[in-house]
Amino acid sequence: MSIVILYVDTNQERISSERRFDKSLTIDQLKYKLETIVGVPYATQKLDLYRGDLLLGPMDDDTRMLGSYPVEDYMRIQVTDTNPHHVRNQYTDVSLVEKFEITDEQYQQKSDTVRAFKERNRLGRFSDEAAKREEQVLESYEEALKNIKVGDRCRVITDETEVSKLGTVRFIGTTSFQAGPWVGVQYDEPLGKNDGSVKGERYFECPKKYGGFVRPTKVEVGDFPEEDLFDDDLEEM
Repeated sequence: MSIVILYVDTNQERISSERRFDKSLTIDQLKYKLETIVGVPYATQKLDLYRGDLLLGPMDDDTRMLGSYPVEDYMRIQVTDTNPHHVRNQYTDVSLVEKFEITDEQYQQKSDTVRAFKERNRLGRFSDEAAKREEQVLESYEEALKNIKVGDRCRVITDETEVSKLGTVRFIGTTSFQAGPWVGVQYDEPLGKNDGSVKGERYFECPKKYGGFVRPTKVEVGDFPEEDLFDDDLEEM
């Protein structure tokens, strides 16, 4: 038995699949195997043999053996679907697959879900410990908000210790993108992630990349003057 290693792709999807074939296969038998690889029906396949991008010729005699063609390892067989009604990418485009969808309200009403099981058994975020931690976090947010008001100069406390993120408080309140209180900050420099809007909903106005939203406990208000980038006393430029 003589084996040859070939790449297989289609004229529509240049995603090659490396396969091993017996040279004693007839082209007719080869087409049946290729149908399961590329999804093109046996009856509408047109095969061409390539060395890289160089076309060596068609493989159009179904009675001939694969080995009777000048096939060598790592050549390429391109499969063309001669059916004009073929749906492109129907085997790789997941958007064509019908999906089961359910709303949050419908999911909450079901009793056989993982969430329902956790709620019944008070596990994970439904446990007493998790509820207590969440309550403590919300209390810390409310306490921090007592010292913050719109217009305050502030410094945002992050894990990025090498970057000082100074700015001005532009928004305080709840949002639609996530529960709990948030503080909207307009940074002095383009260190933010937005322009004061998230997912199409605007909370304050500022230039792009100058806006950000953080939890109240991440905000320190105080006398943080804006840095003058053209100050003559700068030691480095």
